[in-house]
Amino acid sequence: MSQPANRVQIIECPRDAMQGIHDFIPTATKVQYIQALLSVGFDTLDCGSFVSPKYIPQMSDTAQVLRALDLSDTKTRLSVIVANARGAEEAATFEQVNFMGYPFSISETFQVRNTNSTIMQSLETVKQIQEICVNSNKEFVLYISMAFGNPYGDPWNIEVVEKWVDEMQKLGIKYLSLSDTVGVAEADTITYLYTELIRRFPKLEFGAHFHTNPATWRDKIAPAYHSGCRRFDGAMKGFGGCPMAKDELVGNMPTERLVEFFDEMGLPTGLDSKAFGKAMAMAGEVFPV
Repeated sequence: MSQPANRVQIIECPRDAMQGIHDFIPTATKVQYIQALLSVGFDTLDCGSFVSPKYIPQMSDTAQVLRALDLSDTKTRLSVIVANARGAEEAATFEQVNFMGYPFSISETFQVRNTNSTIMQSLETVKQIQEICVNSNKEFVLYISMAFGNPYGDPWNIEVVEKWVDEMQKLGIKYLSLSDTVGVAEADTITYLYTELIRRFPKLEFGAHFHTNPATWRDKIAPAYHSGCRRFDGAMKGFGGCPMAKDELVGNMPTERLVEFFDEMGLPTGLDSKAFGKAMAMAGEVFPV
């Protein structure tokens, strides 16, 4: 599976935008917002998670949300995050789910902090989730968190990233999204990583899950795109980010910035501009400013 030459895929991540909000967003509001996003034409919606409510209480109603969605008039696929085999088994029971995502960190410190397991324990979890995905006809999206470096002092270099990508390819995982978990990715590193990984692993599809501040979004999108990446995660208005990372974490990549960049490049996104505007307006009502 090589990177598509001219087609770009935008993955909208309302789950990532919602999960760190303290006050519970009513299930009906989530359904209404995600339903609006389904009309836009995104390739995929990262719409919920099957993880312990103790850690991510905001997403405890994902099952109810999935059951309430009308998917009769959309080509958008749905993705959910899982943190263990139990969550994957539950997600597998939902016909609505096309992808399961798992955050695999190449930083030992962050892996323990994020999923309460070591990297080697997490690798065993990945194997279990992959088996569940294969048996339930779901695709596995592996998020390689801390892909561009980390603030914890754990070893990081291109060889570390390549080692784990190779391990995941051996397990049959086809989709790997490089995650800039704490917003440290710089243009040179982005260019080097995507260029080398796409060259070395041409059968895999690499995505980009960037966190950014308002001044640096282009410095992340541009080098990734020009290095061959065609799969980009975003969240409308840049809401959200990883709640398990350090407190000063910058926000998600604003989806409207992705659209702006691809429009400038003359690249079709397949998005309905009217539906996009409606969803953007709704995002301002769903999320606290």
